[in-house]
Amino acid sequence: MRIGIYGGTFDPIHVGHLILARDAIEYLELNRVIFIPNTISPHKQHRTTAPANVRAEMVAAAIEHEPDFEMDDSELKRGGTSYTIDTVLLLKERFPDSDLFLLIGEDNLRELHTWRRIEELKLLSQFVVLNRSEEKTPHPFITLQRRIDISATEIRERIARGASIRYLVPDKVLAIIEREKLYQ
Repeated sequence: MRIGIYGGTFDPIHVGHLILARDAIEYLELNRVIFIPNTISPHKQHRTTAPANVRAEMVAAAIEHEPDFEMDDSELKRGGTSYTIDTVLLLKERFPDSDLFLLIGEDNLRELHTWRRIEELKLLSQFVVLNRSEEKTPHPFITLQRRIDISATEIRERIARGASIRYLVPDKVLAIIEREKLYQ
């Protein structure tokens, strides 16, 4: 089996995440993509996020009708700082005969050398860079390129200034954001 691992803060998950995950399935011939919302990103500890359970609810709502997508809440259950190596080791136990493809945003490349046990992580999974910008950072990994000018930062900023985010997030995610009064 070929499994994509798509971890992140997903604060909030948006259509760009979903489009890139679908591209990964098609281009890499993956059987599924597992979305893994983190508790605390080691590289975003200075930023306040929406509550982890609400971010997980948004991910679940965004992918509920997509049979090739699933959500794993192991990082949320583990709590504390989320390290990718811990999650990949867990998934290797769960899917011992599978090839794991770690889907990362191009913006993560600058800090990749600081990831916990990065060399071991590279042995356990194949890195795939999801590049949605025109930036081209040199690296040795497979790259999926699609120009998508949507970011969670932009969505949070739009909400804070009262602008619409319709069509940037799935309708059910929008409903959760409104219900929880997130990012205002």
